Amino acid sequence: MTRDADGFAPIGAYAVLGDGRGVALLAADGSVDWWAVPRLDSTPAVAALLDPERGGRIRLSPADVKATYEWRYLPHTNLVETTWTTDTGRVRVTDSLNSGRAGALPWGELARRIDGLDGTVAMRLLVQPGDGMRQWRPWVKDDDRGPIVHAGSLIMGVIGSEQIKLESSHDRVEASFEVAAGERRVIGVVAADGDPLFMCHVDAIDKRIDISAQSWRDWAASVQWEGAGREQIVRSALALKTLIIAETGAIAAAATTSLPESIGGPKNWDYRYSWIRDAVFTMDALSLLGQQEEVHAAVTWLLRAIHANGPDVRVMYTLSGGEPDGVRTPDIPGYQHSLPVQLGNSAAGQKQLGVYGDLFGTIAHWIFRGHVLDVGSNRELADLADLCADEWRRDDAGIWELHTNRPYTSSKMNCWRALDAAARLAEAGHLVGSGVRWRGEADVIRTWVNENCWSQEKQAYTFYAGSDDLDASVLLGAQTGFDTGPRMSSTIDALGVELGAGPMLYRYTGVHREEATFTACSFWRVQALALVGRVDEAQSLLNQLHAVAGPLGLMAEMCVPGTNEQLGNLPQALSHLSHIEATAAVRAARADG
Repeated sequence: MTRDADGFAPIGAYAVLGDGRGVALLAADGSVDWWAVPRLDSTPAVAALLDPERGGRIRLSPADVKATYEWRYLPHTNLVETTWTTDTGRVRVTDSLNSGRAGALPWGELARRIDGLDGTVAMRLLVQPGDGMRQWRPWVKDDDRGPIVHAGSLIMGVIGSEQIKLESSHDRVEASFEVAAGERRVIGVVAADGDPLFMCHVDAIDKRIDISAQSWRDWAASVQWEGAGREQIVRSALALKTLIIAETGAIAAAATTSLPESIGGPKNWDYRYSWIRDAVFTMDALSLLGQQEEVHAAVTWLLRAIHANGPDVRVMYTLSGGEPDGVRTPDIPGYQHSLPVQLGNSAAGQKQLGVYGDLFGTIAHWIFRGHVLDVGSNRELADLADLCADEWRRDDAGIWELHTNRPYTSSKMNCWRALDAAARLAEAGHLVGSGVRWRGEADVIRTWVNENCWSQEKQAYTFYAGSDDLDASVLLGAQTGFDTGPRMSSTIDALGVELGAGPMLYRYTGVHREEATFTACSFWRVQALALVGRVDEAQSLLNQLHAVAGPLGLMAEMCVPGTNEQLGNLPQALSHLSHIEATAAVRAARADG
């Protein structure tokens, strides 16, 4: 792996480690360049990803700069195994964000195990905490149990095998050591934020690497998918799992902030929030794979967040279940100098009518699969259905969170989905309220869209009423059942002509000047093709899209056509969940004949 002259690694050259709360990004050269601990929306203790000079890193690699490597995820886990080869020998490094026997640990624990395979290899360690995006000045204190790093309210302890002599200076911890064939060394960095820190024994850290690996394997084994495509499906499911806060069920849209949609451009967003859209789409994908525990926890968390911040549903919530409180733009370089870096997301205050459909579509699916609403949630959802019936005619910011409110077609389609789902729930006795009203208003929406959001010239659903521009998000109308007929089929073709770049799609007309193709849109096209009956085309396109994922099977938000360079935040829930749903749609269509 190469870095540029300023020390930035390619976005697609990162592996993601997770422990059910925090997330770390590991580069192929052995450097952890991002670690948000204790939770993935915490101020990162390590952030060289956005600030190579002052952001901090935890690097472990051979002293030989000419060393070569091969790396992979340990099968069906979120642990990474890197085999290094030098002129003097070979070692295997296993990296893990550890969990315990009961699940997520009450502290963060980054574990790095080095096993000697051949000869002797000299290794170097650097633990250099960052400045919290200019929020603190880190410093190190020696303790008889190991160096203690202070970074704001965060305390980090560095623990190593007895053969590793840890050397502390004012703001870092370093070590040089050798590993011979048959020997093992272990390094652990434990962290707590505003809580006491446990400087556990290195042998316990070593054992928890194996416990963590087995925990991931057990969970992956529960993924209900057999036959072709299982390895890719499981990898996408494991990526989604890193975005779920285990103790609450909250689901983040991505693990990072401010990775750009185009290098040097201004579209650098903070996705460490729970969007209604991304969260319920994740629930839908996990439901397809039989992960009902995660889905139930996520629905419960979401209903509580809606209640706490009502009466209307919000676009997004913090991972604590509250409302985002504004945006900060710290003065740091940004990924490959893409500015601004943002902490917080300004879309939080937008009106996005599509959230009604996202919410009700998933709730209906959840209830019809055997869940029962509590009385309070039942009443609140009925009130939201009434609100949708009143509000759907309004202009909104749309699914793409644009700054100009318009009558976006996909928003109207999703309002139809909300009221159709609410009516079906009421008709089945699962939701209080006027199912007759909701059904009637859903019919009005369908008629309105067909009359106002169709381009006769392009034979396609349009971006918004009164325009001939196109928008790939209308493909979701096939998934929701709004249209799987000739109009949706011809829309797929029109989108390919106007927004297509090989197997990939841009989001909407003209956006190719500002950003790369949007990975989820490309999978939405596969799903829509399958749903309108064009199964062979869907399969062919899906086969081509397998090349989009990075070397370890991870997908960011966007992809540069031709090179498959990853752009945007990583891992991106929408990319992975849409891969799962597209693959499932093709399989289901083939099974139906």
